[in-house]
Amino acid sequence: MIANELAWVGLVSNDVDAAATVFAKHLGLPRTDLASAAGEVPVFTIGRSALAVFPVGHPMVGGESKPGVHHIALGVEDLGAATRFAEQAGIAAAGAPAKGLGSARCVLLDRDATVGVRTYLSEKIAVARHEPGSLERIDHLGIASTDVAEDEQVFSRGFGFPVESRQTDMEVSIAVESFTSDKYGVVYHSREPEPVGGLRVCFISVGDADLEFLANFNPRQGAHVEHGAPGNTKQDQGAITRFVGGRGRGLHHIAVKAADIDATLTKLQAAGVPLIDTKGRPGSRRALIGFVHPKALGGVLMHIVERP
Repeated sequence: MIANELAWVGLVSNDVDAAATVFAKHLGLPRTDLASAAGEVPVFTIGRSALAVFPVGHPMVGGESKPGVHHIALGVEDLGAATRFAEQAGIAAAGAPAKGLGSARCVLLDRDATVGVRTYLSEKIAVARHEPGSLERIDHLGIASTDVAEDEQVFSRGFGFPVESRQTDMEVSIAVESFTSDKYGVVYHSREPEPVGGLRVCFISVGDADLEFLANFNPRQGAHVEHGAPGNTKQDQGAITRFVGGRGRGLHHIAVKAADIDATLTKLQAAGVPLIDTKGRPGSRRALIGFVHPKALGGVLMHIVERP
């Protein structure tokens, strides 16, 4: 295995201060400001990992001008040995070791070799410890894909991370006909279910978080999204399809695990944080999920998860 933990997740925000307020003030995550090649970066510890919030244009996000979940950094003990291990697995480095966060050095891997997921190998970073409270850890990182079998090949067989589970999410429409007679009563007939939205999903564990690879189950269903409406499987499928069409495969959203999703969403709503879902709705792995509106974090899409 190349690494056994997720050192940090790199987020690109149009409003770093707003994102910092949500993470530190409203969600109670410890903050550590770490030096980088272009000034200090606020880092928020969560579980055994962390969230690093970069402004648009920062060198560590390649000058990215669009907000969102940008990259993951895998924590390693020996950067040179980990880089060689990755190369032996067919995952080449995209450049030489460089300054990362704090005193850590890091190496960016070739994005084509990591199925679109921007990935750093990084020495360990020094951050404040997080004591689980209303938030426990990163639950997963949603990754827009076109082929979850290929994702599994790279991240499980190549990197050596275990597969947590595989899943197919489907939303179907069922038409019911009724035949009403004053003599024979009412007869109901159901037609075959018709898929209206669906995703193939593969979860792969990295430390105390999972990578959730999502691929459109049926490309004929298009990429329709109803803005401002509570989410559902069809909405999720449309969002993933649209993301891949516009930006290619890669990191799409982040999900954080809460002890009580409705209490967390109510707290955020009371603080004036814009939400997509105000109450938890059914999601993957017997979970309840609820999305925060991207403008709350300067363009980063995040949702809350509650599950056993």
